[in-house]
Amino acid sequence: MARAWLTISAFGAVAMAGAIAVSAGDTALKTHEDLGRALFFDVNLSKNRTQACASCHDPETGFSDPRGVRLGMATSLGDDGESLGDRNAPTAAYAAFSPEFHQRSDGRHVGGQFWDGREAGLKGQAGGPPLNPIEMGMPDKASVVARLRENPDYVRAFAVLYGQAALDDAEQGYAAMTDAIARFEQTDTFAPFDSKYDRYLRGEVELTNEEELGRVLFFSQQFSNCNVCHQLRTSATDPRETFSNYEFHNIGVPENVDLQAKLGRRVGDSGLHAHTGASDHAGQFKVPTLRNVAVTGPYMHNGVFQDLKTVVLFYNKYNSRAAAAQINPETGQPWGEPEEARNLSLTELEIGPALKADRIDALVAFLRTLTDARYEPLLADLDAEKQN
Repeated sequence: MARAWLTISAFGAVAMAGAIAVSAGDTALKTHEDLGRALFFDVNLSKNRTQACASCHDPETGFSDPRGVRLGMATSLGDDGESLGDRNAPTAAYAAFSPEFHQRSDGRHVGGQFWDGREAGLKGQAGGPPLNPIEMGMPDKASVVARLRENPDYVRAFAVLYGQAALDDAEQGYAAMTDAIARFEQTDTFAPFDSKYDRYLRGEVELTNEEELGRVLFFSQQFSNCNVCHQLRTSATDPRETFSNYEFHNIGVPENVDLQAKLGRRVGDSGLHAHTGASDHAGQFKVPTLRNVAVTGPYMHNGVFQDLKTVVLFYNKYNSRAAAAQINPETGQPWGEPEEARNLSLTELEIGPALKADRIDALVAFLRTLTDARYEPLLADLDAEKQN
């Protein structure tokens, strides 16, 4: 099997590696980040002791869910092996760069964690899955802290790093746990900035002609609309660009009918509206980072698209009148109606001319250059999958 798509049983080996690190002694947990790393891989923090943060954010597959397209799953299984979420797990890579959820002076909401920004920052995000009944399934914070106290290495580490009484109180212990995980997520492990694009900026490699064309198209509003939402920094050569402005938009993503069939119900996800309650936020979701986008499919908040090129073609449909541009290549049928037809960001979507096939391919080629160095072998695996 290609390394890009680990099976659930293969993931168990990854989780076990984390467990071994924890049991090796408290000398392995000297820093907040070390503790957070152990917690990130610890399946004991789920009800049935089968699921960790890394189950849906596997560091071997761009901190996304490796089960994804390969197993026909747009969303993640829960700790019980049966529950299925209704949103595609976003990558945790570069998540630390999303600003805390806030409202700008122009009235637009920005940042936060999760697709709807419902948690202000990483600590809040880390605290969500353990208590979610269809994810890790723990009944309450006290139960999680009780699991922490089972591990003597954790007890020693929390006492040193957060105070002797850190695990004596459920609220305090849970907060310390989420803080440690958040600190781990702020390390270079999650954001190395070492992709081919980064190496190009440092003058270490050259882009191919196709990749360079894609780069020019991406950053030029004359030819495409990509960087309207997927550029944060003012300079196109900023070495810390995360390729998201962290705003919320409704781009007309179609319903994922296959997912709804598996769930046995219509999803009707209202996005940011579920967080703020404002009707003009219905259907808006946070703009995701494009770092590692080529290896972290499926795509969109509901995982409706499997291939990165399909995503680019979907955007192109807003600017092309060609009949072929109105067909989803993955289904052979017209693009589905928007999951939420209100509040479409047409101002951003309808910028620029229609793209011809060579320019679509060039944009995909450029997006592939945003893959961290450790995941570049996965690109070849994906290419091999398509040929088989």
